[in-house]
Amino acid sequence: MSNLIFAGMDTVELAKKYGTPLYLMSEDLINDRCKEIRDDFLNKHPNTEAFYASKAFLTKEMARIIKREGLGMDVVSGGELYTALEVDFPMDRVIFHGNNKSIEEIEMAVKNDVGRIIVDNIGELDLVESAGYKYKKIVKILFRISPGVDSDTHKYIQTGQVDSKFGIPLNKKSIEKGMEKLSEMKNIQLLGFHSHIGSQLFDNQSHLKSIQIIVKLMKDVKDKFGFVTKELNTGGGYGIRYAGDENRRPLAYFTDEIVKEVEKSTKEYGLERPTITIEPGRWIVAEAGITLYTIGSIKEIEGVRTYVSVDGGMADNPRPSLYQAEYEAIVANKADKSPTEVATIAGKCCESGDILIWDLKIPQVEAGDILAVLATGAYNYSMASNYNKLPRPAVVMIRDGQDRLIVRRETYADLVKNQI
Repeated sequence: MSNLIFAGMDTVELAKKYGTPLYLMSEDLINDRCKEIRDDFLNKHPNTEAFYASKAFLTKEMARIIKREGLGMDVVSGGELYTALEVDFPMDRVIFHGNNKSIEEIEMAVKNDVGRIIVDNIGELDLVESAGYKYKKIVKILFRISPGVDSDTHKYIQTGQVDSKFGIPLNKKSIEKGMEKLSEMKNIQLLGFHSHIGSQLFDNQSHLKSIQIIVKLMKDVKDKFGFVTKELNTGGGYGIRYAGDENRRPLAYFTDEIVKEVEKSTKEYGLERPTITIEPGRWIVAEAGITLYTIGSIKEIEGVRTYVSVDGGMADNPRPSLYQAEYEAIVANKADKSPTEVATIAGKCCESGDILIWDLKIPQVEAGDILAVLATGAYNYSMASNYNKLPRPAVVMIRDGQDRLIVRRETYADLVKNQI
């Protein structure tokens, strides 16, 4: 009987060694994605930058990998920034996002010389100016603009539409207010603009529409305020393959057209071509990860459905419950067996909505079998919780056929250590 091999290693043996649920990450695949970014974007197109959107998956070891691979890092909280600081990540290669940064987070970023703060609303300017004055520093910023572009993805991961919590609305009043406030501030340096239109996109048209809108904005602020845009951050959102999705597109499908559109649009308006930045996250790590579970109870409701329950669920992967994300899976210890049955994979949380996969085709299974859910490298570990007081799983990184533990499995003692 053949077991599932992932990143050159026997997944069933890894489940025995580390227990389940278990997150497995392939450093080899992560490195391949980083190399593609270097070869097909950074080295191919001059005056470009790439930042890893760390919210997709961030541990100290992941931060070390991104540091070694020469990419920058995008953080969205004090906790993510703290993780970067813990591994001496170069702070000039960090950009700080967030629609509601606290003054403590902004001061933490300014004090540690974060490379850019992405200002998400006009009111945030006062907080950044105050922090710059306090630490006697000039803080480099970008304005995040909501370009009013709808993208073809789930509404919970759209971010560039008109009705969005993210970004400064693209209207004359808001933009001019921001530019006028900046003219009175001495501790802020605006370098350009940022936009991000959503996640899990397989078509580049939304990116190109957004660029056309932002370049028009660049022209308007130059004409009215004399401001020359030095940097244009186009965000990320490049799709990867989950169940039923298209195959992952190569990076160049997006970035070649992004660069071409920026150069075309700026030339038409007589503008300088700014530094072009991208922020891939899911695209780097999603397919580099899988999650292993042990199958427990099996419940057959005759003429209705068979439920196969596993020892994890929405606590370690909330995406199916949050926005109907769909996954593929393989019975790892029966990888060579043809599917003969259809079952619904249920989690162990005390919620009817804790379903990982509906109607999965599988061979006949029994308690103790190992189920591998694919493409869980992004937004699984990052979004995991202790719901039902479930300890978060361990994380194992694999490189060159060698496994190493990078996050220990939580214990019951960990669950109550901060409680009084």
